[in-house]
Amino acid sequence: MTPVATQPIVEVTHPLVRHKLGLLRDESTPTQAFRQLVNELTLLLTYEATKDMATEEVEIETPLERTTVQRISGKKVAVCPILRAGIGMLDGVLSLISGARVGFIGLYRNEETLEPVEYYVKLPADIAQRDVLLLDPMLATGRSTGAAVKICKEAGAESVRLIALVAAPEGIEHLQSEHPDVTIVVAAVDRELNDKGYIMPGLGDAGDRLFGTK
Repeated sequence: MTPVATQPIVEVTHPLVRHKLGLLRDESTPTQAFRQLVNELTLLLTYEATKDMATEEVEIETPLERTTVQRISGKKVAVCPILRAGIGMLDGVLSLISGARVGFIGLYRNEETLEPVEYYVKLPADIAQRDVLLLDPMLATGRSTGAAVKICKEAGAESVRLIALVAAPEGIEHLQSEHPDVTIVVAAVDRELNDKGYIMPGLGDAGDRLFGTK
């Protein structure tokens, strides 16, 4: 079998992304502002993640004349946040791709084995005909994200892209070793994981900061 070429990491360096990520990292940023920043950052990352979508020419009538315009062609989109923190990124994607179908993937970490355990999955029935945008704010160890990609593929998905806010090199390496065909779009590749599995410098626990649970 011919090995699959590893897709590149897309680190978005736009000044607006850098600015908003800096505010996200700040521990003094309140919950409401944190949510808004996650939404805005996700929108900007989605713009990058979808830049190579195929288009086709369509003839329309403007108020003044008939003309040819570009519209997205081919596969449609499924957006799949990983619960719970991925929920905070969902509206950012849907504000750009309002017609996307939405799936949900719930995973938790077994504290003894450190492996992800599936507790809830609900995916679009036609996911095999859709480009999947997987949402996970933090790509840390990569185990949960890798498991989520596997769930999507087992359901029939052939095209999966991950949108994350920050990623650790360890998580990137793990995900690429399991799923080299998955494109990873992030606002920043951070330095490392600490001994507790947190991304450094990171932005803390994204779920807790999104929902004010800590």
